[in-house]
Amino acid sequence: MKYVDGYLIPVPNAKRDAYIKLAKTAASVFKDCGALSVTECWGDDVPPGKLTSFPLAVKLEADESVVFSWVAWPSREARDSGMKQFMSDTRLQPYDMPFDGKRMIFGGFQAIVDEQFAEGAV
Repeated sequence: MKYVDGYLIPVPNAKRDAYIKLAKTAASVFKDCGALSVTECWGDDVPPGKLTSFPLAVKLEADESVVFSWVAWPSREARDSGMKQFMSDTRLQPYDMPFDGKRMIFGGFQAIVDEQFAEGAV
């Protein structure tokens, strides 16, 4: 069964282009390490909450946006092996992280529903 790593990341709006450049490089590395897909989403309609919300979860600051991302893997075993390769890959070493990693939230998830729909299908 497919396995997914999910991420919430607060990124300064002024560093959007730097983040996209890093994300594209990371996606290439993930692919080479066995990932099935990488999706990166820049927050567009992310309301603040009173008890819970994406902004509260990452302690979002006024000049930041929430990035919601996930990496799909064929299995947990493929993910564990692939992440070891990913973490040692030198293609990411020249980057200064354009976000505060201490406020990044991440976790691994076993897929329980995975429906694929043709683009534009109703």
